[in-house]
Amino acid sequence: MLGDFGADVIKIEHPLRGDPSRGHGPLKDGVSLTWKQLGRNKRAAAIDLSTAQGQEAMRRILADADVLIENFRPGTLERWNLGPDTLLDLNPRLVIARVTGFGQMGPRAHEPGFGTLAEAMSGFAAMTGQPDGPPTLPPLALADGIAGLATGFAIMLAIAHRAETGRGQIVDTAIIEPILTLLGPQITFYEALGIVPRRHGNRSDKNAPRNIYRSRDGRWLAVSTSAQSIAERVVTLVGRSDLVAQEWFRSGHGRVQHVDELDEAVGSWIAGRDAKEVVDAFVEAEAAITPVYDISDIVRDPQYEALGTIVRMPDPDLGMVAMQNVMFRLSETPGAVRWAGRPLGADTDEVLREAGFEAEEIAGMRTAGVIR
Repeated sequence: MLGDFGADVIKIEHPLRGDPSRGHGPLKDGVSLTWKQLGRNKRAAAIDLSTAQGQEAMRRILADADVLIENFRPGTLERWNLGPDTLLDLNPRLVIARVTGFGQMGPRAHEPGFGTLAEAMSGFAAMTGQPDGPPTLPPLALADGIAGLATGFAIMLAIAHRAETGRGQIVDTAIIEPILTLLGPQITFYEALGIVPRRHGNRSDKNAPRNIYRSRDGRWLAVSTSAQSIAERVVTLVGRSDLVAQEWFRSGHGRVQHVDELDEAVGSWIAGRDAKEVVDAFVEAEAAITPVYDISDIVRDPQYEALGTIVRMPDPDLGMVAMQNVMFRLSETPGAVRWAGRPLGADTDEVLREAGFEAEEIAGMRTAGVIR
């Protein structure tokens, strides 16, 4: 995300193993499509940080860097003589962002941790799925992505602080925490009222009707009524304007107590009509609805097209590669996808030259297997 908006991002990988994401997901012509997206706008340098030469190279790269982002288990950088104390002595303006499963302290700090564990430990899985089904994990790196957003925000706060003080600092992101924050006031509810969230399927415990309904022609449609005015428009549209006058209908909490009646009213009305007729009627009524998309719908959708959400660019490995564009639009400093993920070690020489290494030194390190 920082690279999307102009940061010069250097990805440091092991010379032999590379980043694990290079082996994730489907390949095309032997090339990782996952890496093409995750590695975009990053220069790729391959340095073995477990060696003394690799550690010295890293220190020279970081001597004038703005930010270091690392996600090793606590103590790894210190073991490599690259701990925060050492690096901040070298470069007092450096922002060091440390992203781990469980944070830098506590009884589980030194355990391996991934997004899946955070999705389970945060309460997300316990709240997700059908009421009579098991806890459900997301089919994507949800906790990791949320932690990335949080860390990017934290880095920008640290840079703003540095602009005032001239000093860098350490960011400690535990992957188990940002997703817990996004789950809302469940801690507040539990401490105040002893409420333990339960699974509601596609329903909500905050408002109704809110669900996935199937049209006559088999399309699934998502309806939301988070605003009172929208709830009133929906039930009026489906022929149950009598419900608006009910005392319980005046709040989301009250409507949740009558969710079966509301789902029956909305669901039966939608089931009797084709998806296009339903969507057109909702749009005319200024009510909130959308079909449930899969990726084939997304790449053809006119709203995404208008936003420029999908970008397609030339790539030396694949000819052309498509992916999501930058996450948001800034009027004065728009971001851009400049290139897709680079081959392992593609930019090592360039990065080391910029750090002051001579050609002979680089060649010697390559011969010794320290770099690729």
